[in-house]
Amino acid sequence: MANRINLQKLIPDAYQKLIQLDQYVSTSGVDQLQQELIKIRASQINGCAFCINMHIKDALKHGEDPKRIYVLSAWREAKKWFSNEDQLILMLTEEITLIANGGLSEETYNKALEAFGDETTAKLIMAVININAWNRLGVSLNMHPF
Repeated sequence: MANRINLQKLIPDAYQKLIQLDQYVSTSGVDQLQQELIKIRASQINGCAFCINMHIKDALKHGEDPKRIYVLSAWREAKKWFSNEDQLILMLTEEITLIANGGLSEETYNKALEAFGDETTAKLIMAVININAWNRLGVSLNMHPF
């Protein structure tokens, strides 16, 4: 397949805005391993091999248990390996990522507010939006792991 455009070179200002959002999310106070769960799970759903590869490596560097990564796409069958918070974050991630299926349900939204409060829920939503933007770049531009 032919090389596709390089957004970073063609429209650096727009690309920089995504980097700024990424930097905000990474320093938002959301647990680092939970950020990586969000990134990996959304990337699995979106089929972004580039991001799956990158974020599994990052998760392992941050001390993630490989067993959890192995079963992440089937986390509902392996709930004992994911805390209640992790499970709620994964539900939030899946519902926002699969927006065409109805998006974030009232039930999940209200559970998130109850568990995390307004500010952290907002930060979690931004974390999901952020990785979905990167996934769309990776898939659209046919980026592959290296």
